[in-house]
Amino acid sequence: MAFTTKKQFIAGVTCPKCALMDKIQAFTEDGVNYRECVSCGFKDEMRLSSTPRELETRVNTDEEEIANQTQTVRLVDPQG
Repeated sequence: MAFTTKKQFIAGVTCPKCALMDKIQAFTEDGVNYRECVSCGFKDEMRLSSTPRELETRVNTDEEEIANQTQTVRLVDPQG
């Protein structure tokens, strides 16, 4: 994940130093990703080792795989 040189706030993130929420900005400087707290001045290099795995949903799963996981259910009338 690459950020721009323009600083952008990251919603829902708490600062590891001052523990305030929504005070962290992310940006790239000379090809290195950083995060910085606007409240206490904490600055840290973000080391992103891999791309996050995309969650499987019905939108990104092919129809054949969905068909293999689908089971037919037969409802039986207990009185009949």
